[in-house]
Amino acid sequence: MSREIDPAKRESLSVARVVLTSLLFFLPACVAFGASDPTPKASPSRGFAEFVASLRPMAEALGVSRKTFDRAFAGVAFDPRVVAETKRQAEFTVPIWDYIAAAASPDRIARGRAKVAAVAPWLDRASRTYGVDPGVLVGVWGLETDYGAAGGTFDVVRSLASLAFVRYRDTFFRDELLAALVVLNAGAVAPRALVGSWAGATGQTQFMPSNVVSFAVDFDGDGRRDLWKSLPDVFASTANFLASSGWKAGLPWGFAIALPKGFVLADADSARPAPFAAFAARGVARADGRPFPAEGEARLFLPAGLRGPAFLVTANFDVIKTYNASTAYALAVALLGDAVVNSAPVPDSWPRTDGALSAAQVRALQTGLKAMGYDPGAIDGMIGDALRAAVRKYQEKNGLTPDGYADVALLNRIASGR
Repeated sequence: MSREIDPAKRESLSVARVVLTSLLFFLPACVAFGASDPTPKASPSRGFAEFVASLRPMAEALGVSRKTFDRAFAGVAFDPRVVAETKRQAEFTVPIWDYIAAAASPDRIARGRAKVAAVAPWLDRASRTYGVDPGVLVGVWGLETDYGAAGGTFDVVRSLASLAFVRYRDTFFRDELLAALVVLNAGAVAPRALVGSWAGATGQTQFMPSNVVSFAVDFDGDGRRDLWKSLPDVFASTANFLASSGWKAGLPWGFAIALPKGFVLADADSARPAPFAAFAARGVARADGRPFPAEGEARLFLPAGLRGPAFLVTANFDVIKTYNASTAYALAVALLGDAVVNSAPVPDSWPRTDGALSAAQVRALQTGLKAMGYDPGAIDGMIGDALRAAVRKYQEKNGLTPDGYADVALLNRIASGR
């Protein structure tokens, strides 16, 4: 089938892309926001109508018609619930083993297999066209909206306008709101049908509006780029986004591994990629018993230290993180997709009895490491890659096993100044 769209719509979208390039910086398809994000600056009790009116000239410059603008904002008011949601982010605040257990539950895996059986031809075609692992496409689909069953109930225009009005993340959401108006102007979805997450992500794989403009694909040839009802468009658009973000065809995202007894761990194993052959030479083996890829590089990933599951991850794992910056999210997508498409088991050897550091404890750890001269990233109470890297450097310098795992014992040691 042709992937061309109506010439008039194609020209409108092309113009919109050019103008949006000057207004928008590159955005992940599904955005994760940390506690370090700016606090809303404007009062929600006044000025919302004036703010909306101020957007009209910018929207018109993007080719948005007056009719589209007025329909988009009809009945739209400031929504304080949206601002409240900025404080809740499970990817960074829930223990990773709980997050993975919920994201890749047996029930979700079973439902995913049933869904994939019905859409396999389109999924395979999108995977071949863009060179992206079908398991990752399914993982994104399943985690973002439970395979299209839970696309969100927030009115996207209302959400984006509310966040833009209070200047959450400065002009980020204003620019996304303008992109949403461009999407509506193209006619693929009606204003009140444009629903999604509190942050404005929409469609079955939760694209931010700017990425609908830039990466959505009419894969079924019906003249519309429909990320809400057309699964061919959903799969192809998601694959297009990942391919455009640097996905390397033929390279896996990674896989679970078994470390040999006596394996000598170094910070460099997790900080820098090395050839698969180099890990094999040190006795590292795939958990599923299969051989390593003949070519390529990976780095060691120990999300819960040596007491938890171990993985080798590649540059494609980092591409998944362009969809959502959370490492827990990327691992959940990868494991869910592999379980659904390849019947791979989900690793479950997590150190659950350790408990997890609270947000206050994580902030204390970050503060202590920073005082010692390490770079844990923002003091935000969230465990991310920067904190894991700082922990590894501290551990290696102090004669500890550099697995990057932050637990109460490590916090107490650092708090004591050792």
